[in-house]
Amino acid sequence: MARRHADSAGHEKVFDEFAAVERLYARLPSRFGADEIERTGLTGGRRHLVVRHFLEHPAFDCRLVGRQPLRVEKCSAESASERAGEEVPTAD
Repeated sequence: MARRHADSAGHEKVFDEFAAVERLYARLPSRFGADEIERTGLTGGRRHLVVRHFLEHPAFDCRLVGRQPLRVEKCSAESASERAGEEVPTAD
């Protein structure tokens, strides 16, 4: 996994298959950030990269709820369309 528009491969993390990334997402709580991802064995900037990947990839239905610290909330199918118009908070 590599972030789009990144100018370095320094934070690349390779998963053997996309299903492994899906399993990681499924194990995370409904609200999560880099700290929760660290517990799965990813460290440093890689865990922030994974959070951003979940936000940017269309396969993962989640939204940004905080930038400092970086926090994400999983969306339910029913509420995803309702939340599309909400503003992103600047802090938790």
